[in-house]
Amino acid sequence: MSDDTDLSAPAPTGHACIQSYLRTLGAGPGVYRMLDAQARVLYVGKARNLRARVSSYARPTGHSARIARMIRETASMMFLTTRTETEALLLEQNLIKQLKPKYNVLLRDDKSFPNILLPKGHPFPQIKKHRGAKTEKGAYFGPFASAGAVNRTLNQLQKAFLLRNCSDPMFDSRTRPCLLYQIKRCSGPCVGLISEDDYAASLRDAERFLSGRSTKVQEDLAAEMQEASDAMEFERAAALRDRIRALTQVQTAQGINPRGVAEADVIALHMDSGQACVQVFFIRANQNWGNHDYYPRVGSDVGAPEVMEAFLGQFYDNKEPPRQLILSDGIENADLMTQALSEKAGRKVEILVPQRGEKAELVSGALRNARESLARRMAESATQAKLLRGLAEAFDLDAPPQRIEVYDNSHIQGTNAVGGMIVAGPDGFMKNSYRKFNIRGDDLTPGDDFGMMKEVLTRRFTRLQKEDPDRDRGLWPDLLLIDGGAGQVSAVAEIMAQHGVEDIPMVGVAKGVDRDAGKEEFYRPGQRPFALRHNDPVLYFIQRLRDEAHRFAIGTHRAKRAKAVGATPLDEVPGVGAARKRALLAHFGSAKAVTRANLADLKAVDGISDALAEKIHAFFNDG
Repeated sequence: MSDDTDLSAPAPTGHACIQSYLRTLGAGPGVYRMLDAQARVLYVGKARNLRARVSSYARPTGHSARIARMIRETASMMFLTTRTETEALLLEQNLIKQLKPKYNVLLRDDKSFPNILLPKGHPFPQIKKHRGAKTEKGAYFGPFASAGAVNRTLNQLQKAFLLRNCSDPMFDSRTRPCLLYQIKRCSGPCVGLISEDDYAASLRDAERFLSGRSTKVQEDLAAEMQEASDAMEFERAAALRDRIRALTQVQTAQGINPRGVAEADVIALHMDSGQACVQVFFIRANQNWGNHDYYPRVGSDVGAPEVMEAFLGQFYDNKEPPRQLILSDGIENADLMTQALSEKAGRKVEILVPQRGEKAELVSGALRNARESLARRMAESATQAKLLRGLAEAFDLDAPPQRIEVYDNSHIQGTNAVGGMIVAGPDGFMKNSYRKFNIRGDDLTPGDDFGMMKEVLTRRFTRLQKEDPDRDRGLWPDLLLIDGGAGQVSAVAEIMAQHGVEDIPMVGVAKGVDRDAGKEEFYRPGQRPFALRHNDPVLYFIQRLRDEAHRFAIGTHRAKRAKAVGATPLDEVPGVGAARKRALLAHFGSAKAVTRANLADLKAVDGISDALAEKIHAFFNDG
């Protein structure tokens, strides 16, 4: 029996590979993935008709340069069918965010936004900033564009409504008013200086103001101020005047407050030279609550409708959409996106591209901001590229580095030791790539900086060799900067040699004479130290990198130290959480007293069962 199949022939790629899938594909909706020879995802797309969409890639002509490159690299495909095209759209955006394919438009910075929360369930609720899932009962107002915008608004709301911002445990423990009461930022509910009804009235006013009914609140306060003035209660009248002024300052800080737009996100896109900026303005309760800019990864041949549609799908993947999305550019699948976002929100969501009127003016303002932001970013990128070229010249590198890793350690006499790694590249600091290392070496001498650096680099390169052995995912550095001189450099060189990594340039940055900033000396393995000119821009660039690493390591160390200050031996006992820990400390007075307590006393503590008391006693008393 003969077999004509050549098993040694390479698997087809490109058009031939895509063509081979067509006979097994159905005509229903779904999501497809294109993968290269190493099974890395190149592109994720959705389709109303999978067979029709995939067949368009099987044609040898008629593609843009970007799509043609993607097709040439395709070695396999994966498919997921869905019941509806809306499901396919949502699944597509989820997969893009998870897999970050090379040829998709990608939203690179997608954080959550803060809100203001007025909780329920407490007679004197705290007004506070909230970020994340809305699990706590209460009224949420937002999103605000930044934590700074929330803090400014909270600051003025405290002046206007005198609501407390202290935590519940602090509120319960107060025996006299705090400083905020003295400077007229709080009404002192913790010590009974305001009744529950009066505090509830102030809370309702705050809710009305944040809901957009600010005019009515100010009218009521103005009437109260006039009554106080007529009754010659001038101190009360002055306090009300200050509250009105605080509300006015909030409105002023919010900038343009549209009259005809109650709840919307205004989204404007500007593209130039293969780069894009998306500016988002948050309009809630007829008030402008700030803006945020994004720089999605795009190609030179990607159109505005595709960028805008990809941005909407990824941006609202983990956020609740408002009632209106006011866009600068239309999208191809507006009906589909509207349906998907409406289902997600559980109510109607409109997508508008206004041509005239107030909404068009809002888009024009957002578009101006997007244009200016992209111009600034492109100028900064050009400056960064020049500095990277200068760095390559100074350290004799083959090419400007695309990923610089800078390391520093922080400790106090060896305690709470941490190592910090910051990363920089063509777009500046890459903060999502920063890493901290809790120093675990039990055999290290306290304060042994060489040993700490060895541990950090050992763990770093061990992980790199495990996660990216082929160095094709962009995780490996092109340059290492170490805070230290010849000793640190030799320690790092030893570690790199042990891991077989001797092709990555590494430079030690040490303070010069009298540790004077500006006289840094640079150390490289096997070479004499040297210095740069005092006014060299590359020197300032290296100083910024080193200072950022120092700031990150110090901050991480302080956080670890602060956590350790509140630690007790009870933290190690299985089954003892925060509430039981508080009960034990309240009963015995200290953690040391708990460790010495007998079994009968432990059983007498409220909330501690007999079984848990035996477990605690056994933990601190061997046998």
